[in-house]
Amino acid sequence: MTSSVLFEVCPSVGRKKIAIATLNRPQVLNGLSLPMCEALAKQLRQWECDDSIALVVLKGAGEKAFCAGGDLHSLYQSLRDNVSGRPWDNSYARNFFAVEYRLDYQIHTYSKPILCWGSGIVMGGGVGLMMGASHRVVTDSTRFAMPEITIGIFPDVGGSWMLGRLPEGIGIFLALTGAQLGAADCRYLGLADYYLASTAWPEVLQALTTASWSGLRDEDTVLLHQLLRTHGPGESLPPGPLQTCHSLIAEQCAGPDFDAICANIARWQKADEPWLARAAQTFLRGAPGSARLSFALQKAARRMSLASVFQMEYVAVLQASVMGDFKEGIRALLIDKDKNPIWRPETIAGASNEWVQRFFVPPWPESVKHPLAGLGEPAF
Repeated sequence: MTSSVLFEVCPSVGRKKIAIATLNRPQVLNGLSLPMCEALAKQLRQWECDDSIALVVLKGAGEKAFCAGGDLHSLYQSLRDNVSGRPWDNSYARNFFAVEYRLDYQIHTYSKPILCWGSGIVMGGGVGLMMGASHRVVTDSTRFAMPEITIGIFPDVGGSWMLGRLPEGIGIFLALTGAQLGAADCRYLGLADYYLASTAWPEVLQALTTASWSGLRDEDTVLLHQLLRTHGPGESLPPGPLQTCHSLIAEQCAGPDFDAICANIARWQKADEPWLARAAQTFLRGAPGSARLSFALQKAARRMSLASVFQMEYVAVLQASVMGDFKEGIRALLIDKDKNPIWRPETIAGASNEWVQRFFVPPWPESVKHPLAGLGEPAF
């Protein structure tokens, strides 16, 4: 049986080695399963403690995707099986999200350089893996997005923290529309650090194994930066559609008035710019409750540490597991594939500020500690 994550260690010209983790489910666009998250977390810990490893590479098998998100089929089955209506009774969901969020935080706080080769589709859980890497590469084939509004959930895996720190209005727009970004806009927003050709990986690997790594993070970080800059195209990318529309989005999507922002986005469904029109159309087809929840989470996340945001999102995602839209969104997109979800609430007006407060209430017994308690404390 082929492993869902491939681990290999490559020698370099010095005494240090390069460790590579390859997500190996190309038939499902390298979607993250619970065993994959567990295997990655375990191996990353081992490599972090191994003095012979200078740096780690995260990449995806195949040409289509780094990682298109989480394993929604398994989550859907767990949502169906949990008939009690109590979030804490879904043991699979509470375990999956705890392991995934801890893995993402582990990458954010890793003590060695991590190069993420973000070529092809990078969405949802893939963004969670890429976001915390020290050296984030995008290519000509990158399609970067947080499209959770289309399946009745919100940009999680630290997405509230990431989007909440973008220029005002931009993060809200991306959450409410699931708009896809190419390499130019990822670089423009600071969501990626380098642009390389999608065909350049063999050359980059060759350069990694012929470099002389010291094993000292600061020195190796600079060396990796220089190496990636050397293999770049040497010319600036033309502006992407988000950069072109930045002023308009910032003006219309900033501020505390959720209803006004939604109305502004809706008016763009017939915009002359096709990218903006598609974004508005996705918003109008998406779950109104997801829009309100995403807005509330980003607002809260601006005042919080990364660890606290993961803890907040964990509460929200478990509550979302019994609210219906998450199950309905997966059903419509992946199970029945009718692309005709019935959202509850049906309208933006129904997704009130009072309605959204339930997603901030921990769903476990008072005797149980937060499953992400201790996040942010030294692991060893």
